[in-house]
Amino acid sequence: MESILIETKEMTKVYGESDAAIFALAGIDLQVRSGEFVAIMGHSGSGKSTLLNILGCLDRPTTGTYNLDGRDVSQLNKNQLAEIRNQKLGFIFQSFNLLPRLSALGNVMLPMFYDPTEDIPASEARSRAIASLESVGLGSRLDHYPNQLSGGQQQRVAIARALVNHPPLILADEPTGNLDSKTGAEIMEILDHLHKDGTTIVMVTHEPDIARHAGRIVCVKDGLINSDGDHGSTPCIGERELE
Repeated sequence: MESILIETKEMTKVYGESDAAIFALAGIDLQVRSGEFVAIMGHSGSGKSTLLNILGCLDRPTTGTYNLDGRDVSQLNKNQLAEIRNQKLGFIFQSFNLLPRLSALGNVMLPMFYDPTEDIPASEARSRAIASLESVGLGSRLDHYPNQLSGGQQQRVAIARALVNHPPLILADEPTGNLDSKTGAEIMEILDHLHKDGTTIVMVTHEPDIARHAGRIVCVKDGLINSDGDHGSTPCIGERELE
């Protein structure tokens, strides 16, 4: 049996105090094993994005615990969280989040220069970045800047950047949200291949067709997990059937 990579217990996120308190997360118990491909779905305001931010160590829970790869990261400070993000996580965002003044190669090299545990020579960083870009079909676009790339190509750069440090977990936030259906399908094909190669993926999406790529769908409603299972058995409340 694969090891547990993500485990949250009674995890909450509260904004405000007393009568003005708003529970973005109202008590989340979740486990994700190494090698799983999990989609998180739910309406706007359901808590799915807040959940992904905490799983990505971009935020901390108000109460409860979050263990990532066997370590409780619930109350780590900002520097510790940054270190965890660099070592354990790869991010793919809807808006790509590429730096416009850096080439595709420069954007992919960037995470390696922020790893405090490794002093990676520039030549090795370049080689690793080139290999990562080649793995997503952009070996001929190394020196192109974001404004010289299509949306799909920019997302491929973002995927290459997410992979370059070989993290055990990829977090994808609406990875096809800014793409047309054909390009979105190409991006999902890349994610499917990553999953088949053993990468753990947790993806937020509001699109049932995209969620179908995951082997498991977690539906969030009012800050709680409303259902959790394979995509044929647990359609999200308010979403159309996924079959």
